[in-house]
Amino acid sequence: MKEAPLSSCEKNFVIQAIKQNQRLDGRNNDEFRSLKINYGSDWGSVIVALGETKVLAQVSSELGEPKATRPNEGILHINVELGPMAASHFEAGRNCELTVQLNRTLERTFKDSRAIDLESLCVISEERVWMLRVDLNVLNHEGNLIDCCSVATLCALAHFRRPDVSVIEDEIQIHTSAEKEPLKMVMHHYPVCVSYVIFDDGRIAVADPTVAEERTSDTEMIFGINSFGELCCLNLGGSSLTSPTLLLQCSKKAAKHAKSVVNLVKKSLENDSEAREAGKKVGFTGCLRHNTLTSLGEDRLVLKLRNFTFNDVTEDDEPNKKIVQGKLYSNPQYKPDTIWIPEAPSDASDNSVTMESDTGGSENLEGTVKEFLECSDIQTNFPISKQRHAMKQITNSDSEEEEKIIL
Repeated sequence: MKEAPLSSCEKNFVIQAIKQNQRLDGRNNDEFRSLKINYGSDWGSVIVALGETKVLAQVSSELGEPKATRPNEGILHINVELGPMAASHFEAGRNCELTVQLNRTLERTFKDSRAIDLESLCVISEERVWMLRVDLNVLNHEGNLIDCCSVATLCALAHFRRPDVSVIEDEIQIHTSAEKEPLKMVMHHYPVCVSYVIFDDGRIAVADPTVAEERTSDTEMIFGINSFGELCCLNLGGSSLTSPTLLLQCSKKAAKHAKSVVNLVKKSLENDSEAREAGKKVGFTGCLRHNTLTSLGEDRLVLKLRNFTFNDVTEDDEPNKKIVQGKLYSNPQYKPDTIWIPEAPSDASDNSVTMESDTGGSENLEGTVKEFLECSDIQTNFPISKQRHAMKQITNSDSEEEEKIIL
């Protein structure tokens, strides 16, 4: 299934808004979305949410043979899966151009920069080493997948614990967590990716782009930077040239943002370890959010009551309601949550007259109401209750024609 193309109106709207330092979600051009990290009950499982972009990461390990060129080092493999759950145009089990780009960028950021000490994964030189695999499943795609995937990879690797092993007469024995405490991963530095997109022929840079901004932009810049401000990866792609000044400015801002992200990751790891030591329940329950839709949450509710027009009924008749030109306006405290049912006519009132009208008498209805309202000895209140409309019965001895008004 192909992705639905953006129209020219949508592209022009996004571009004009960015030129005015405004974005569709209310952020500024240099503002990033909120980042949320939730760890699972198993080691190395994490869900990272960057705004509405969500990625699930899981690290697994097994013993295998090392590469012939590096016999004393373990193996790290990163795999990103894009399926219909992320977006409707992705196909399950099929690699697209975006999947290849994500895998290569993450491998350069973590493997080529030597973020993990692969020599610590060696069990027996040239025979057995630990093989780590990071599986990334995109749960929802709302733009800037590389940033969310990089944070998920970093959190999963830092949170993972591999089993301890013992070598007895060239035999490897893997210990369970009950026998020996699992071992942490040895990491030299913490790299993350920071993305920018370029608009207006290389004049405007937008941080943390959404899907519409990515598809509208001219150029994309991806910085792989660690907390020390060291550049681990740089990926430039697009159809427009970028000035060196803008590139340096974006790299400085990316370094500051990367440091804040790494601090957040370290703090989340500390909180998770403290919760496990205290015996608290850990898991993905914290990332579940209850969405609620409140009905009648508007400041003013407009209801059209047939074709009636009451120009002489003022707001003083009922403090919570006002009828103007056949429409009912209510304040926030008034919420009609039940059906309005007119009450049955009451014979207890002495000065009450039943007014009945057919379909043909709607034209003279407004004039008839005005005549009754001008009388001083007639009650002119038409209260509207929350559950039902009270019906006033008014008599007129001079008139033989009777009409009933039901609000």
